[in-house]
Amino acid sequence: MSVRRLAEASVQPAEFAFTPAMAREAEKWIGKYPEGREQSAVIPLLMLAQEQDGWVTQAAIEHVAERLDMAKIRVLEVATFYTQFMLAPVGTKAHVQVCGTTPCMLRGAEDLKKICQSKIHHDPLTPNADGTLSWEEVECQGTCVNAPMVMIGKDTYEDLTPERLEEIIDAFEAGKGDMIEPGPQVDRIYSAPEGGPVTLLDDESKTAASGAKRGKGNAPQKMTKAARPDPSAPEGDETLADPDEAEGPGRLEASKSGSNAKTNDAGPTLKVATTASGVKPKKKPAERAESGNSTLNVASTASVVSGARHEPLPEKRTKEPPRRDDSKKVKAKTVPEPQPEPKTYDESKPNPTMKLAATASGRAKAPARKAEATAAPSLDDGNRPAAMDKPDNPDDLKMISGVGPKIEGILHSLGIYKWEQIAGWKKAECDWIDGYLKFKGRIEREDWVKQATALATGGVDEYVRVFGKKPR
Repeated sequence: MSVRRLAEASVQPAEFAFTPAMAREAEKWIGKYPEGREQSAVIPLLMLAQEQDGWVTQAAIEHVAERLDMAKIRVLEVATFYTQFMLAPVGTKAHVQVCGTTPCMLRGAEDLKKICQSKIHHDPLTPNADGTLSWEEVECQGTCVNAPMVMIGKDTYEDLTPERLEEIIDAFEAGKGDMIEPGPQVDRIYSAPEGGPVTLLDDESKTAASGAKRGKGNAPQKMTKAARPDPSAPEGDETLADPDEAEGPGRLEASKSGSNAKTNDAGPTLKVATTASGVKPKKKPAERAESGNSTLNVASTASVVSGARHEPLPEKRTKEPPRRDDSKKVKAKTVPEPQPEPKTYDESKPNPTMKLAATASGRAKAPARKAEATAAPSLDDGNRPAAMDKPDNPDDLKMISGVGPKIEGILHSLGIYKWEQIAGWKKAECDWIDGYLKFKGRIEREDWVKQATALATGGVDEYVRVFGKKPR
């Protein structure tokens, strides 16, 4: 990804503030996160700023940083990383984002880009002469099935042709973009097939719904006899399946008739002839359930191959095997396994269990020591800055970069209301405040003392003279 930078200073506004409606929305987003995690709302607040001004300005970044009590560089990192944030002015009426990912590219995204170049500007992210329209190529917008598509604002326009995109751009240029229905621009409901649904219909209506659209060559084909067998066909119908190649009623019937055939002297001869023909009949479950007579099985197999018909033999009764009396079984005696002798430990040697417990107790004490090290300094500490009663006209401490509404409230609770107080802080006092606020050196980095000194000396004018910009 290319380096993204803020727009030139010549186009940057001097300040930024949310409108009352946007400020309420910002408070809603901040309230969605638990206490201490309010900075997680940085992306929603930047999106609100972009929705308000059309792009994310440097002043908006600084405002969001102060509102969330974040370092400005952290908010800048977010704004420059995500390509959804516009860092320079874009079209005031429409900014067209053309999807250039593979599905859209295969479906004509290049033609859509050419339309944008001809009707808006040759270069992306460059407004037209009136500043009303701009465009850019973006990554996937999540409507691949309806490619190609573009996004304008929060709406997507899908199944586009170059001609239809021209009409949409003209409508936004004329201020009538709200009259264009977002979503698919063809006869399609969301991502359903064009022309309406074609499933869960009977065969006739399905053919009528899709035949004209698909053409004669793609019309649905009827099932063949092989694919849809006739349920009324009798068992053993040779037209349904070949007994030698497939399972089915025909093979099963032939197997049954063969298993009941009379045995004769021609059995062995028939077996030889069958083998010589190269046919290897498969043994079926019905055949395995019959008597184990090998001669009978040979005749059965031969009948399947040759199709010969034999008179059935009378049903043969099989004698049940005598039942085994399990009551006389001698139960095996269970011999208990020898138990290992208990181990004894020599008290003179180190006990590994005691060592493990000692290690665990040592680890348990570590967090306590860490917590003690990070505890806030005492309010009775001698390095605490001097406090004062709340004056009738307290200074706006938020004009110091790094002090937001939350930090200002904490400073007030410590009796700090005037710039002169902060301007007189020594290093020890700065370190006490830094530790109390858990800033980790922030007061020194942002030079609160120097900022407060300038404000206390000459107000805003002195601050601008010293720092080259207005205080926030």
